[in-house]
Amino acid sequence: MTERYGKLTLCLLLMLMLSGILPVSAVEFAYKSALDDQYRILSKVDERVYINGTYSHHANILNKISAKVVEVQDDKAKIEATFLTSESREGNVTVYELNQEYESTFWRSRLGRYEIAPIYYMPVVRDVPTFPDRDLKPGDSWQADGEEVHDLRQGYGIPDPFLFPMTVNYRYLGEGTYEGKNADLISIQYSIAQRADSYYDRYPLYPRRITGYSDQIMYWDRQEGQPMAYEENFSIVFDLSNGDSYEFTGTATARQVRSRSMDKETVKDELERRIAENGIPDAGVRVGDDGVIISLENIQFKADSAVPLPGEMDKLKRVVSLLKLYPDRDILVTGHTALAGTAEGRMALSLERARTVAAFLKDELNIDDDRLMIEGKGAGAPVAPNDTEEGKRKNRRVEITILEN
Repeated sequence: MTERYGKLTLCLLLMLMLSGILPVSAVEFAYKSALDDQYRILSKVDERVYINGTYSHHANILNKISAKVVEVQDDKAKIEATFLTSESREGNVTVYELNQEYESTFWRSRLGRYEIAPIYYMPVVRDVPTFPDRDLKPGDSWQADGEEVHDLRQGYGIPDPFLFPMTVNYRYLGEGTYEGKNADLISIQYSIAQRADSYYDRYPLYPRRITGYSDQIMYWDRQEGQPMAYEENFSIVFDLSNGDSYEFTGTATARQVRSRSMDKETVKDELERRIAENGIPDAGVRVGDDGVIISLENIQFKADSAVPLPGEMDKLKRVVSLLKLYPDRDILVTGHTALAGTAEGRMALSLERARTVAAFLKDELNIDDDRLMIEGKGAGAPVAPNDTEEGKRKNRRVEITILEN
């Protein structure tokens, strides 16, 4: 069998199973969860955006999700998750720019139903997949309720998660493979047709009507009791209260793997020792929420530019030797500036300097685009007062985070 099935191949396979030419076995589908299980999900979206029927732009979106089971009760598990969303910007090298970070906590039953507080924006799609409490054979189909949630704070000023329900249609397609591993294939389809007129008297701009569809193939790991991956075609249209129409259409892929916890203190101690041995100047290490941070203070660029001075490249090369110790970890590069110029200028400069450093790391480490993210914080996260030259020197820095997941 081929590693990935096209839809025509899936249909032929299903017809053979239903005709009795291929053997058919019943399967129980359910999530399996154990305390301290950790998962890492990488999702990529290739999206085209149309405004009032006219093509506007193309977007590549990367979502990194880390999830951990923190409690197990009866037939459900409590999960804490962090969602990092980013979008690519193309220059000399493609780098993903971190847009938003979300935290979420929810319960998920063995059959896939969620219990989640209304304050959370993530995950966007909930109760998908949901399984029936019975064994399934290839060709079996079922329906279940699901919902989508969107963050419309920017542009719309709607402060609460924007939620709408949908009915999801499922079909078990049979056994296949994903990247050389056995998998059960599930078709997942739903249409969206939702009106939101309840927002009429509260917000000047809101999505008056939402329409669209999602057509997915999910690869399920029966042994792990977890999704392995999915592939999706989608389209969603927001008809706004001002008469404008926004259409988002494209494809998405995702894969899920088990992740290893990081002993942050041990990593920190190892990095401090090697920084001292390698004589890397103006470098410090600390533990952060997302991983272990290498801070390069007073990194020198040409005036008002993102071009490092020649001496800084040697410093970055020595940092690369440290990052090679952790080949399975992703990297976040954050640029910071001292308090000078305008807020907009500081933010743009910090982002461009982070992009320059990330491009250098990508080339030296020879890693994929999705292993790196950047963000710029301008002068918004100082580590020292900006009223002295010494304080400005410390604040003029680049931080490289070795991410836990």
